[in-house]
Amino acid sequence: MEDSLEAIVEEAESGSRGLGMASRAEFEAWKAGFVGPRGSFTLARKRIADLPREEKPEYGRRLNEVKQRLDRIFEQVLERIEMAELTASLGDPPDPTLPPPGWDRGSSHLLTQVREAICTILARVGFVVAEGPEVETEFFCFDALNTPSEHPARDLQDTYYLHSDARFANVSKRDDERYLLRTHTSTVQIRTMLEQQPPLRIISPGRCFRRDTADATHGANFHQIEALYVDRDVTVKDLKAILDYLFRNLLGPDAETRFRPHFFPYTEPSFEVDFRSRHLNKVGKEWMEIMGCGMVDPVVFESVGYDPAVWSGYAFGLGIERIAMTLYGVDDIRYFYQNDLRFLRQFA
Repeated sequence: MEDSLEAIVEEAESGSRGLGMASRAEFEAWKAGFVGPRGSFTLARKRIADLPREEKPEYGRRLNEVKQRLDRIFEQVLERIEMAELTASLGDPPDPTLPPPGWDRGSSHLLTQVREAICTILARVGFVVAEGPEVETEFFCFDALNTPSEHPARDLQDTYYLHSDARFANVSKRDDERYLLRTHTSTVQIRTMLEQQPPLRIISPGRCFRRDTADATHGANFHQIEALYVDRDVTVKDLKAILDYLFRNLLGPDAETRFRPHFFPYTEPSFEVDFRSRHLNKVGKEWMEIMGCGMVDPVVFESVGYDPAVWSGYAFGLGIERIAMTLYGVDDIRYFYQNDLRFLRQFA
């Protein structure tokens, strides 16, 4: 019986090499000669019932081995037939070095496109990109930015604090501080001022986190670009000029901005910025709030070792999602994170 099983495999191997099977029908007919109802391997399997009990385990093991070898032979023959069919349909042998048909090229996400557009506009007037960690400490996120301990932004309901025993590379903290996910990229401004002496002109794009309930205009994760300019004799006039320059390049030459008094702990005076642009049909001639800004508070300069009697500066920050929604008429911020190709391909 051992010889008969090996003979079945040899017959299959010989047939796979010598038979010129050009169709699946021929292949199936040949295959049935081994594993069909009257096939040689099927008959060999039935013989196990006639063997003594002690011989059945070894014979069953050999049957399994032969079955696996036959399956590999069948797969190889079928692959050759499929390749022959493909070659016949193409007319020429396929070139395996060519990319597959229908290969789609990737593109930048809409938020990435808007971020790069803003960075490019500001780079033309001397701003350079600065980056920092998303995991921060209370000093960089609040204390150095003149945010008092009782400020609502420091509540557990507004900020994601991390476990007190956690340790993060390149983020050192004092014993009484907590780690947190940064709520704005102003932390990068503090880090830069601690490392560099003025004058300086930076933009800090990046991801931020706040404990907001997700809806059409809010999310726990969002993206910001903040800017900082420090030099001698910087005034509100310089701040208004840079924002007019930014929005006219970003939203169109007819874009207008206006300031409304506001309060931020790290700027004094502080402003909310509204804009309007006639070419944006959704906005029309109505004013729309877009961002916050102000002159850097002298207390912030003192916290980083700058002399506020010598240096002055402005800072502003805007949400990338808010700009993208305004530019492209997107009415729900959640679309940016759903990975729906029908939405993303509109901006490819």
